[in-house]
Amino acid sequence: MEQFLERAALFRGQVFPAQSALYERLASHGQSPKALMISCADSRVVPELITQANPGDLFVCRNAGNIVPPFSQANGGVSSAVEYAVMALGVRDIVVCGHSDCGAMKAFSHPEALEKMPNVAAWLRHAHAAHSVVCSCYGHLDDHGRTRALSLENVVVQINHLRTHPSVASAMARGELTLHGWFFEIETGQIQAYNGDTGQFEQVYEGAPLPVAQRPARRMVAADHLGIAAE
Repeated sequence: MEQFLERAALFRGQVFPAQSALYERLASHGQSPKALMISCADSRVVPELITQANPGDLFVCRNAGNIVPPFSQANGGVSSAVEYAVMALGVRDIVVCGHSDCGAMKAFSHPEALEKMPNVAAWLRHAHAAHSVVCSCYGHLDDHGRTRALSLENVVVQINHLRTHPSVASAMARGELTLHGWFFEIETGQIQAYNGDTGQFEQVYEGAPLPVAQRPARRMVAADHLGIAAE
């Protein structure tokens, strides 16, 4: 732990002074992050570093496999983070970010590795839909290819789980929330984003439009039937 304490001292002595005004403002006025990012707890994936976010920019929730349990199945940290980010902080974007070489996704190819980790095995049941897709549609791949395919499909599955959360559903119906699916390549530093219109992940390039999973659009499917004017 000595190296972490040394770095903490370095932060306090050399980094913090240059940003002291920002931290003072955040402490006195509270936070108003621009987005919620749900990413893997993998130590190689650091959302704030990947996005070059400043303190206060990003509300982050990290867990094994960048999982978002369906609302009906879990009342825990991820569900609470989603609800708080949308309803209390008013974030307008949520990003589910998977990554290459994901240990959680590798576990599906080697379930024996989880025999002594029942909590991890139970947690990863929320990715079984992605595993089913890979088993039925990607049977020709080797272990490396299957892990990559599973990691990508898992991002889409977790975005679908997000939509089951009441806070997310209502914000989307009001046209106030955009959903994103990202895939971070550890070995290259590149990001691919899920395009909900094409159903494919696309490379993100500087200056180019960002593909999104679900664009903001006000939706009231019963408005015409009930004589309500949709604004």
